[in-house]
Amino acid sequence: MVGRAAALLALLAALVGWYEAAPHLGPLSTWHAIVLISVAIMPACLLLVWLALPLRRQRFLLPAGIACVGLAALLALARFPVGSNFAKLAALTLLGWWFLCFFEAVSWVVLVALLIPWVDAYSVWRGPTKTLTSKAHEHVFEALSVAFVVPGGGAARLGLPDVLFFAVFLGASARFRLRPGWTFAAMLAGLALTMVLATAWDVGGLPALPAISLGFLVPNADLLRRRLRAARAGGGLLDEEGDRLDVRGVREHVDGDRPDE
Repeated sequence: MVGRAAALLALLAALVGWYEAAPHLGPLSTWHAIVLISVAIMPACLLLVWLALPLRRQRFLLPAGIACVGLAALLALARFPVGSNFAKLAALTLLGWWFLCFFEAVSWVVLVALLIPWVDAYSVWRGPTKTLTSKAHEHVFEALSVAFVVPGGGAARLGLPDVLFFAVFLGASARFRLRPGWTFAAMLAGLALTMVLATAWDVGGLPALPAISLGFLVPNADLLRRRLRAARAGGGLLDEEGDRLDVRGVREHVDGDRPDE
């Protein structure tokens, strides 16, 4: 735990240093910037979420998340955008794990993963996200997103709901004992592919939640199928992580020794 906390703080310090230095470096071409974001900057930023995973069990998630929202707003007013950026990342991570506390079974997570891509796609192409990402409201989208900065000061941005559900699905994969490592890698790969396609098709942006949802569903498909089938069958008890509790010893004792009691 101590080693993980030290790694998180060291990585955060390195990223803050990069964000402060990057605007003063020579700009990159579009595709070089996309590659840098995909293989280095975005994975490093979201690795903070991975390193903070043990915090998902804490009871202070809601007040800590709200405090980080306030800190992000204060840092933005103080014209410290780098600090505000990472405060937003912390806020959405903590609030996502608080939201996950209301999910009593992994089937709830699967249902959300199947529904939110459609909502996000509508929002990006027809709804509020399309309006926010237009040039007229660019400053609003900057406030409601997390930035991944490249040399020259340019940045790719991930909307706050995308960050929240990244934390939700990563936390769910750990809580329900799925494959957190593969989930993390698959969600990152999906986000990178989304950026590549958005650049190749020359569009302002593509919905990111489909990639995040698939990054949760695909690497865990066999485990999810087994858990959902066991829940439907109702044959035995399931613990919080979806594993069948062994009650055979209890049954044998009851059948063989004083069954009335």
